Amino acid sequence: MKNFRKIIAFILSAIMTLSFASCSDSSLKVGIIQIAPHASLDNCYEGIVEGLKQAGYENGKNITIDYQNANGETATSNLMAKKMVSSKYDIIIGIATPAAMSAYSATRNTDIPVVFSAVSDPVTIQIVKSLEKPEYNCTGTTDVLNLEAQMEMIRTFLPNAKKIGVLYTTSEQNSVTHLNKFKSIAPDYGFEIVAVGVTNATEVATAAKTLVSKGIDCINNFTDNNVVNNLSSVLNAANTANIPVFGSEVEQVKNGCIAAEGLDYVHLGRETGMMAAKILEGDAKAGEMAA
Repeated sequence: MKNFRKIIAFILSAIMTLSFASCSDSSLKVGIIQIAPHASLDNCYEGIVEGLKQAGYENGKNITIDYQNANGETATSNLMAKKMVSSKYDIIIGIATPAAMSAYSATRNTDIPVVFSAVSDPVTIQIVKSLEKPEYNCTGTTDVLNLEAQMEMIRTFLPNAKKIGVLYTTSEQNSVTHLNKFKSIAPDYGFEIVAVGVTNATEVATAAKTLVSKGIDCINNFTDNNVVNNLSSVLNAANTANIPVFGSEVEQVKNGCIAAEGLDYVHLGRETGMMAAKILEGDAKAGEMAA
């Protein structure tokens, strides 16, 4: 009888131990905010999940991933981040500059780490102090473009071109940063940049028509979330005017751009996921991990 009681006690103890371990692991909540639903950012999310899984963190097993898409609305992204903070998530991952800024702002007075992905210039938007030493409990991966390579690509396709058109969203700092550099290096390649800015999705179609009327030889896209999410409007205007459109990642080519020079966003996301895993594991702190 005593042996029987010991066996029962052992079994109960084992069950309780497993239960507590399961609760501890499953209590890790990972919030992921994606600013808009377009292919490159979707690829980024896919890579993040893969990276977490490769590092031993799988949704529904030892972590719970709360993936939310702001559908291009910064106000929505801000609200999502605030709710994740109030629910005491263990980490928040922001995909693209606006989502990263939302996550960073919401976590400023907390100890919740932020990891960003597909952010072109995290230093300028002040979510890290530097890429080498972020310091602000925030780190991640950047998708800064090789604009010189884009210039060379365009020159190869269009040896006689003089004017490159750019459509960009004035509130997206990543696009402003890329545009400023694009303008600064253009003379080295014999180009002039003609830019038209928009503030929201409803302006893209009209702005694209305005851009193609300015005597441009082609259009070059950056990783502007608003413009890429409405790429069909840009392509329609360009095709009507018989003007080629160049992109900055492969998904833009799949959607109709003539060629692209850019990043593999699945790979970028995978790196982001593995960085997040190190923070969850306690092997690194966001503010001490180089971006």
